[in-house]
Amino acid sequence: MDGSGGDSPRQLNVFGEPLASCSDAPKTGWYRSGCCETDPTDHGSHTVCAVMTAEFLEFSASRGNDLSTPRPEFGFPGLRPGDRWCLCAARWQEAFVAGRAPRVNLRATHQRALDIVALVDLKTHAIDLA
Repeated sequence: MDGSGGDSPRQLNVFGEPLASCSDAPKTGWYRSGCCETDPTDHGSHTVCAVMTAEFLEFSASRGNDLSTPRPEFGFPGLRPGDRWCLCAARWQEAFVAGRAPRVNLRATHQRALDIVALVDLKTHAIDLA
């Protein structure tokens, strides 16, 4: 994956490097390319590559966004703990403040997430830092 969704310019992660893939199973991303690519029409900023947990899925559902229930009419399989998904940056931030944020893959998290979430906060939940 070269991180170049649609006709958009090259897309970079929070480190300014080419965006890594988040998940192909289930296929995630604004473009459903497997990457957390974005463009100006992505008003939700689906830019944080997160590893789902039961706790986060419950939290998200309590906020009106049920990510566990399949929605075949939208091509959405429903998520389970362990799945990786491109989350809205604001939802991740909300979960972080509530102490329920899921872990993240920083190399697959788009730099646009930093418009909403602090890198230092993402790093506390990173799965890809030594």
